[in-house]
Amino acid sequence: MELYEMKQGVTRCQAKLSSLAPLFDLPGKKKQIAEDEAAMNAPDFWDDQKKAQALIRRCNQLKSLVENYEKLGSELEELSASVAELGTSFDQDLADLVNEEYAETMKQFDQYEIDVLLSGPYDNHNAILEIHPGAGGTEAMDWASMLYRMYTRWAERKGYKITVLDYEEGEEAGMKSCSVQIEGPMAYGYLKAENGVHRLVRISPFDANARRHTSFASVEVMPEFEDDLDIEIDEKDLEVITMRSSGAGGQHINKTDSAVRMTHKPTGITVFCQTQRSQLQNREACMNMLKSKLLQLKIQENEKKMAEIKGEVKANEWGSQIRSYVFQPYTMVKDLRTGYNVGNIQGVMDGDLDGFIYSYLRSKIQQ
Repeated sequence: MELYEMKQGVTRCQAKLSSLAPLFDLPGKKKQIAEDEAAMNAPDFWDDQKKAQALIRRCNQLKSLVENYEKLGSELEELSASVAELGTSFDQDLADLVNEEYAETMKQFDQYEIDVLLSGPYDNHNAILEIHPGAGGTEAMDWASMLYRMYTRWAERKGYKITVLDYEEGEEAGMKSCSVQIEGPMAYGYLKAENGVHRLVRISPFDANARRHTSFASVEVMPEFEDDLDIEIDEKDLEVITMRSSGAGGQHINKTDSAVRMTHKPTGITVFCQTQRSQLQNREACMNMLKSKLLQLKIQENEKKMAEIKGEVKANEWGSQIRSYVFQPYTMVKDLRTGYNVGNIQGVMDGDLDGFIYSYLRSKIQQ
């Protein structure tokens, strides 16, 4: 690589690194680390083991962010000095070494950008993903089931655990709705990029005249409730109905009289689960989903400016989509928020989503 390109690259990364500090509140993180370490030295720290372990995890994550920030800053300074030295006195062995160091530092910086953008308070939580077909009838229901397959394939690639909480099949094809729990490191942090309306353009297999159709499905993502979150629900605020599991279901549901529908009266939020083996398990799953939805509302209130949860979800129809998937007359998947696009639509439908996710996360740095 030319010296000029390396110099420009180092300067650009140094400027970006400086812009990341206020993005994740570097002084605030250092203060929080000091407070957490003081708490860990308290004699009663291990009285509540679950709370203690959560604090240790948080402290370690913050330490990693701060230490890597300072490490990257030092490495960029050293790299800048080496590039300057090459400019005044060229040496081939040094040039080869600097090229190698430059490539490795750029790789580390790219990963650090993602780490910063996955440093939110709920990013390391499991995710609950819901898919609902929009305008388009049977075609939209089929599209929703295609998205379900896409996300389960993506999760499998990541080594995440997938649990279907609710799956209601469509009358002719596809599905009416589904709720899926995805467990794994940074599951919510990654999947929050998928929150929004997804648009499909293709020749419909359900149209005898082989006409091109446009259909929509919405994807909603929320962090799963965990015990370390302060979400309390009064039983008096709940309306709970039990019923027989509905729909064809197939592999997705257990056909017992154990389905549970739970409504939170103050907010009107309703959740449903029919996939667990007992009514008690379905009730517990509903309670976790309800807490996650209430947490979602809490995040909305606290972070309206960031719009990280449902602020970007619009009407499930034309003009509100975040991404378009075109099968005909050409093949392309394009994210309308970032401009990122690929032509290998089959790869995307098989779960190759990381390019879209990373592009979205990086775009938040410029905002």
